[in-house]
Amino acid sequence: MPPGITTLAADAPTLSAANTGFMLICSALVMIMTPGLAFFYGGMVRVKSTLNMLMMSFISLGIVTILWVLYGFSLAFGTDIGSFIGWSSDFAGLSGIGITQLWDGYTIPVYVFAVFQVMFAIITPALISGALADRVKFTSWALFVTLWVTVVYFPVAHWVWGAGGWLFELGVIDFAGGTAVHINAGAAALGVILVIGKRVGFKKDPMRPHSLPLVMLGAGLLWFGWFGFNAGSWLGNDDGVGAVMFVNTQVATAAAMLAWLGYEKLRHGSFTTLGAASGAVAGLVAITPSGGAISPLGAIAVGAIAGVLCAMAVGLKYKFGYDDSLDVVGVHLVGGVAGSLLIGFFATGGVQSDAKGLFYGGGLDQLGKQAVGVFAVLAYSLVVSAVLAFLLDKTIGMRVDEDDEISGIDQVEHAETAYDFSGAGGGAAPRTTGSAPVSDSTAAAQTKKVDA
Repeated sequence: MPPGITTLAADAPTLSAANTGFMLICSALVMIMTPGLAFFYGGMVRVKSTLNMLMMSFISLGIVTILWVLYGFSLAFGTDIGSFIGWSSDFAGLSGIGITQLWDGYTIPVYVFAVFQVMFAIITPALISGALADRVKFTSWALFVTLWVTVVYFPVAHWVWGAGGWLFELGVIDFAGGTAVHINAGAAALGVILVIGKRVGFKKDPMRPHSLPLVMLGAGLLWFGWFGFNAGSWLGNDDGVGAVMFVNTQVATAAAMLAWLGYEKLRHGSFTTLGAASGAVAGLVAITPSGGAISPLGAIAVGAIAGVLCAMAVGLKYKFGYDDSLDVVGVHLVGGVAGSLLIGFFATGGVQSDAKGLFYGGGLDQLGKQAVGVFAVLAYSLVVSAVLAFLLDKTIGMRVDEDDEISGIDQVEHAETAYDFSGAGGGAAPRTTGSAPVSDSTAAAQTKKVDA
């Protein structure tokens, strides 16, 4: 991600129709990732939780968009205050921005930059929801999203991408969100599940995905949208960096999927569709911070390493007893950490910046900077997210009742079910009297007479 700029420069370059159109398309691609995530997560849960899982992602589209307009954009990308947060009255409510004003140093309007960035803000809390499947009140979740983006995401986005943000000034490389999005969401997920506890039946009852085709559809939409997520984060492609990021996104994702499947075959004896989908997402996560700093060969290495590490990490919840329902910690936290730290080894110094990693003669300097960024975001998000969950749990309650969890959160929270099985198979065969078919209305009338 290029520097976040806090003011609108008078000598801003001329608007580029090509870059503006490109960024609007990228914004739409990032937006489709949130429904894609909903399908990905929705297929991984049991039937009785499908709609709730979909809604936990979709509600973020509503809540975060409004907060972003009111104050989120200003907090994340406004004038720096103490290297921790930003603020600009022009950005609050998007009320002081002219439609032709450009984002400083770039050839796109401020409005385009703002709408691109809101898509990142939307999907980040949605990522957390996968760890909380089956057991969280929808109202409590909506309030958690509101509080979390305000006190966690907006400040962290400023640290990483805002001019004056302390991690940006330190020189931490995060092209498109390894720290601000994935480590942030993964650490938050861990903090919340440590507070709210395990699902009823964890490690006892089968909790297999109810629809692997839905999982694969969601993974495909995520992969597709991620090209906008990553390549668009250079805010144009006049110098070819966005094109390198596009290529590295494809390469690392492919490598991670193959590595996950290879590990799975050696460890468990099978190549699974869930493994293919999860491996692809692990690769997408790992290349997000690193893809603008490494070569395609480096992208293969980053993807393969992340694929194996994340495949190993998803089993830790059974060893340590934390119930990360859909492996948000194992994939997003571990993948984000891996991708961010590997910059310190594989950065070539010839793409996004001149920073070089250990394998390219840069020593340990960049690795040290990356480590500071990784663990600062991890610690802040983990602690603050746990505190928010604790406060909500002690006031309005975070979890549904145990009986409601067992019977199904969809019906309890949404008064709906994902599937209507009454018409399965194309409808009931026509009822007959003798050899003549009897219509539904006739059958109903006959039933009435019998009841009478």
